[in-house]
Amino acid sequence: MTRRTFVLVDGENLDATLGSSVLGRRPNPEERPRWERVTAFIEEEWDQPVTGLFFLNASNGSLPSSFVQALLAMDYRPVPLAGRPDEKVVDIGIQRTLEALPDRDADVVLASHDADFAEQIAALVGPGRRVGVLGFPEFTATALAGPGIEQFDLEYDVRAFNSELPRVRIIALEDFDPTYFLR
Repeated sequence: MTRRTFVLVDGENLDATLGSSVLGRRPNPEERPRWERVTAFIEEEWDQPVTGLFFLNASNGSLPSSFVQALLAMDYRPVPLAGRPDEKVVDIGIQRTLEALPDRDADVVLASHDADFAEQIAALVGPGRRVGVLGFPEFTATALAGPGIEQFDLEYDVRAFNSELPRVRIIALEDFDPTYFLR
């Protein structure tokens, strides 16, 4: 069997960060990430097949059917989870999935900023497995960074957006292009 990468998407977390921290308002549909670019980027970057798992909170008893259909069309596997009001069902589902990975010959990319996954991500780091975190690095919990964890920027590395976001980020001097600021 061919080795693969699992991309675990915490859509609630990424959407909340995009809205509250980047845009300062609820994102319009055209301002949301193009999810198919995420899996295509990781597949090319790590040169192996990718399975995208998109975790959804379905505790209200319904699914956003048009969004689920869009995910399926992009070859994502929707993971609709339901639980009690006091449970963070998406976080628990992702944690359980990360905890099931050590027994698999697979790599993983977590699309989230949430420190709730730090323990599970750290447990996956080691020889023979690639581990990555994808999102907006300036908002990613420091517990999700460290040796053995590759960082991917949703906007600048993946190019998941159709338009430039109003972000302020630290620029490495070797990547600095002054003409960008002279527009």
